[in-house]
Amino acid sequence: MEESDYLCMLGLLKEIAQNYELNVHAFCLMPNHVHLLLSPSHENLYDSMRDLFSRYAIQFNRKYERKGHLFGGPYRQAVCLDDSYLLAASLYVHLNPVRAGLVSDLRSYRWSSWALYCKHDAPKSFVDPGLILGLLSDGTSDCRDRYQQLVEQAGGLQTSHVLEQEDAIERFRTRLASLFPALFTSVDRENKVARFSGLDLLSADELERQIDAVKKAPLNPSPESGAAKRFLVEQLIARGYKRSAIADRLGVSRKTIYNILKSR
Repeated sequence: MEESDYLCMLGLLKEIAQNYELNVHAFCLMPNHVHLLLSPSHENLYDSMRDLFSRYAIQFNRKYERKGHLFGGPYRQAVCLDDSYLLAASLYVHLNPVRAGLVSDLRSYRWSSWALYCKHDAPKSFVDPGLILGLLSDGTSDCRDRYQQLVEQAGGLQTSHVLEQEDAIERFRTRLASLFPALFTSVDRENKVARFSGLDLLSADELERQIDAVKKAPLNPSPESGAAKRFLVEQLIARGYKRSAIADRLGVSRKTIYNILKSR
């Protein structure tokens, strides 16, 4: 990968974000993959990502005189309506170059939105860190300084790769919450993103309590148990869990999750 390849992807991302009215909150361009944290204004995420990656592939193939597919498969996505998960996801995205061994100091990596989060003199950009930085607002300290502190502390945490383990970010969030219990309790309590979406999210502790209760409940099906499972499925989807991970958390089959989602 050359510098012009990264610039090409950034230029296309900016154009696609404008054309499809995507709100880009964070990004990290890696040598063989891309991490994007964004919120669409319309139901056009599939079309926008197809446009982004197909146009990049065309330009990449033309430049290097190659043919065929550039990407190994369709992009993977996870829905996130949980504030602390969203904060953890942004940190996970920004720490990718350190985790991959590309740099030892995040400040030396050019191809991410890290500087927009941590530098007080960061320039205007099509990437808007305001939503996530706003989760750190406490009225007493600067949000960028608090985010920088999180970056420095989180850099030493061992994390799994999200492309290999679907619950990698949730595990990362749990480790962050243990490092910053007061902060993550405060972020969870606010539920800013969830309130905007109209979803009433449980706290992490209450979610675990209800999952344990459902798993210990009698096996005889009932309308009440079905409603409880459906509610927990919605809670886990909002936190970015895939069907297979939800099935594991609830101790049921993937077919059961499929039927629950089908009945919503």
